[in-house]
Amino acid sequence: MAVSVAFRYVSQVKHEPDIQGWLRRNGAAATFRALADLQPGAAVVVTDAGRRVLLWSGEAERLFGHPAAVVVGNPCPDGVVCDEGAPKPFGAAVRVTRADGSMVHVRHYTRLFSDGEGPTGAIHLLVLDASGHALPSPALAAPGLTEFHGLVTRDPGLLQVIQVIRNVAETDATVLVRGESGTGKELVARAIHLEGRRRRGPFIPVNCAAFTPTLLESELFGHVKGAFTGAVAARKGIFAQANGGTLFLDEVAELPMELQPKLLRVLQERVFVPVGGTEPQEVDVRVIAATHRALREEVRAGRFREDLMFRLRVVPIFLPSLRQRPLDIDLLLRHFTEAFNRRGPRVVAGFSPEAMRALLDHAWPGNVREVINVLEYAFAVGRGPTIGLDELPPEFRERRGDLRVRAPPTAAIGGEAERVREAMDESGGDVEKAAAILGVSRTTFWRMRKRIGA
Repeated sequence: MAVSVAFRYVSQVKHEPDIQGWLRRNGAAATFRALADLQPGAAVVVTDAGRRVLLWSGEAERLFGHPAAVVVGNPCPDGVVCDEGAPKPFGAAVRVTRADGSMVHVRHYTRLFSDGEGPTGAIHLLVLDASGHALPSPALAAPGLTEFHGLVTRDPGLLQVIQVIRNVAETDATVLVRGESGTGKELVARAIHLEGRRRRGPFIPVNCAAFTPTLLESELFGHVKGAFTGAVAARKGIFAQANGGTLFLDEVAELPMELQPKLLRVLQERVFVPVGGTEPQEVDVRVIAATHRALREEVRAGRFREDLMFRLRVVPIFLPSLRQRPLDIDLLLRHFTEAFNRRGPRVVAGFSPEAMRALLDHAWPGNVREVINVLEYAFAVGRGPTIGLDELPPEFRERRGDLRVRAPPTAAIGGEAERVREAMDESGGDVEKAAAILGVSRTTFWRMRKRIGA
């Protein structure tokens, strides 16, 4: 056995000049990145002596949800084990916090490097556990819960959308995401990017409503030197920057008519001409567009080209509003409460009954984004472990008589009250268990208790 090991060592030493020459010809950095990307289910992270991230592999992006463009050059994100000073046993089983607050189980392998004067950095290999699943944090554990790239739900409609995302990510088809403001259209676009073959390429979002027509054309396609007053140098546009990756065009219905033919040409021919230029440039970009408007109505109104609409909506994805997924309201409240708890300084354990009733009865016109804003308000203005009604924004404290909710018949209330009391008795006062006994969601159970005054 010792002879065999010694032979292999001598053989490697003998051929070391060959491998060094090969590395010089192909580039050591490019070779290392290629090796990192050849590790399915394993994130490769390189840090320097100050634990600053130098390399964040494509699998690290996919497993932990932090884009390389944001992480590289900065300390390891909170909750990722490469930021910890204390060494761990080789191959230790650890839990890593993802960008959306969920957890993954990984095995952590580390190789430290030094130059004789002190440590110079480390290579971290974080291998996904055998199950291959993200694990929700304890407060999120609930029957039927799914967490997917920031989308947290147990609603059947949104679960179908997630399956469509998984399927379409395996292709390069152009996707149009339709949904109200705040429903998570950019999260869907990022999920498609991270689940697909382009996940190692850039993901660049642009809001078409944020620019004037002239600025938007230059932003998208770039310009040559002297193309207009102030163009003192050539500039690459977003399409060129997104080459090999994904471009997310938010509010695409706001795209000016004069730019729509140019976008259509990029989608059809994969070429564009910079502003002021004459030579077409080829580009390999997947386009995902989003809008809160119905493009067919925009076409009928003469504000959008029909051929461009068909080219954009090869695969349409419709995101349900929060009003259409009431099962998720309490889930999202708990999820984002946990996120704010981690941020501190205030730590909240729950809501008063009055506050929870107001939150569950709210129409949420701003959808998930409004949930985040409401909780941020409550965390900022209140103190203590419980969020009360007086800590919610003013609209939650206004009289709600204008809702005109029809009262159920007295007999129905009596029967419902009996069922609620029995369920609470059987569960020992545990609201989650009582709702499960009755076969309803927590949201429905809260409303039942409100109707009977419990």
